Amino acid sequence: MPVVDPSLNSSPVAVEPVVAVPPRRSRRRPARADVLAIGAYVLLGVLVCLNYWGDVQHRVSSHLPTDHSWFEWLFAHGAYSVRHLENPLFTARQNAPDGVNMMANTSLLGVTLPLAPLTLLLGPQVMYALYLGAALSATAATSYWMLSRHLVRSRAAAFVGGVFLGFAPGIVHHANGQPNFVSNFLLPLIVARVLRLGEPGRWLRNGVALGLLVAYQIFINEEMLLLTALACLVIVVAYAVQRPRAARERAGTFLAALGVGGGLALLLAAYPIWFQFNGPQSYRGLQGGVFHNWGEDLMAFVTFARDTVAGDEAVEQTIGLTEQNTWFGWPLVLVALVALVLLVRRSLPARIVAVLVVVFTVAAIGPKVRFDGVETTVDGPWAYVPDNLPLVEMMMPTRLALVVTGAVGVLLALAWNGLAGAGRPAVPRPRAGEASAAPSPAAGRRRRWLRGLGYAAIVAALLPLFPRPLPAERLDPPPHFITAGGWRPYVPAGRTLVPVPIPSNVHGLPTLRWSALTRQEFPIPAGYFIGPNEKGEGVFGAPNRPTSTLIYATMDANKVPAITEEHRRQAVEDLRFWKASVVVLGANPREAVLRDLMTALLGPPQRVDDVWLWDVRDRV
Repeated sequence: MPVVDPSLNSSPVAVEPVVAVPPRRSRRRPARADVLAIGAYVLLGVLVCLNYWGDVQHRVSSHLPTDHSWFEWLFAHGAYSVRHLENPLFTARQNAPDGVNMMANTSLLGVTLPLAPLTLLLGPQVMYALYLGAALSATAATSYWMLSRHLVRSRAAAFVGGVFLGFAPGIVHHANGQPNFVSNFLLPLIVARVLRLGEPGRWLRNGVALGLLVAYQIFINEEMLLLTALACLVIVVAYAVQRPRAARERAGTFLAALGVGGGLALLLAAYPIWFQFNGPQSYRGLQGGVFHNWGEDLMAFVTFARDTVAGDEAVEQTIGLTEQNTWFGWPLVLVALVALVLLVRRSLPARIVAVLVVVFTVAAIGPKVRFDGVETTVDGPWAYVPDNLPLVEMMMPTRLALVVTGAVGVLLALAWNGLAGAGRPAVPRPRAGEASAAPSPAAGRRRRWLRGLGYAAIVAALLPLFPRPLPAERLDPPPHFITAGGWRPYVPAGRTLVPVPIPSNVHGLPTLRWSALTRQEFPIPAGYFIGPNEKGEGVFGAPNRPTSTLIYATMDANKVPAITEEHRRQAVEDLRFWKASVVVLGANPREAVLRDLMTALLGPPQRVDDVWLWDVRDRV
């Protein structure tokens, strides 16, 4: 077990962060409690993804269908890169001919590359659903390991903390199309390693382990790594303030290990990071710091999230317009506050948790305080943060609340562990010459009653947050012409297939999946990604060309506008830019009006298999 501060009561366990030196554990099989905990996490992961498995080939998130399709495309990209031995940091299979800087996007390369063989075998739809549930379960499992091995004695306490850290409402919310934000299984290991950097005599080993973990996390989610680094900084400072003597004694070892870890991580990730900020299709900033306005609503902390058994979709019309990163519900907030009051005087970890909660709750508010869906005139902390500050310019304030989620998970483990310790009546040490006094039966019954009440309060606070299966909707499969390879005679090497509508984050969801579900064997123009505009600023998708703008406007109006010779000239120019060889229109709710539009621009189409086709090779 970790070092226990002898000056504190033994309930709950008080771990000395940064300098904890857990004794060596004998190599043995996991305890039965460990196996049961992991099994429960796996079942929860299956439950959350249950609606996808009903028709895994044709279902996507109904909350974020475009993000879901993007990550299916990413699994296909990882498989394509491995299969063709191409540089995974860049691709021209989307946004042809300019391509996409994958390091400058949420590319999840640390997952899609090692899982490429399974993606080739099972397909990106199956891999998406399989990985999403596995990532949730794995995060809960590594959190359980970290808590049970480094912070609490009670396996039940570690299980409760692991459940929350893996399946908290804010985490499950991101499971709606954003698996990169539920892929947090390395973060507990990184935190545990940071807290051991001051371990005497092991600075090199601990530094190397930290460097390897950090380098790998860079290829999973850099934003969550940044949040974890900020949280670790606050933890270390809070510890140093409360234990200055111990901090000074371990400072040299800590800094040496940190230098090794940082140097190794930088060495391993130097080129990909350089490529991210200086490679082709890199960008500076994101739409002028637009996300700085996305602060957490104060009412969100006490509201039940939509994807929980106590949640209601109607609340999203008021305070759920931004991301749901807290949404703890009022019972859990009440229990957490009571737990902090009871533990903060006796437990160093609880005091550090309190600091994390305060700091990151305030930081998540944003430039203006929001309350119950109303933006007040009161300035928040982000009102004083420049929009163009490097790295910070791309952050959403509300996502800082994910650190609060992590802190609450640790607090729940500490509270449960404290109750387990309180269940053992303490025997006061007798004075010299006195006989040992046994605890009275009444005192023992009172302790047992209070322990039961505490357990019940924690369970009652967590039960309303039990996750429901994620909402899903059905999408029609790609045309048979696409999946059967009927396009091959029309698309020679170096040319593109232009699907209608042009893929984008608004109109072109089905056609983006044409590429994802056919192993990316043909390049497509535009798409859904972040790339530079004409000023070098990051924007979603490719800058619209005249023809794509015309297509989107026609879809919105469901009416073909008057087509001029200028429109036809621009269409040919755009097709030449895209290096198009064929334009393809499949089944679509706007199929009739889109066919009329493209006919007016390019002339009559051919009916080939189940698509309308315009062969433009002789025009461009």
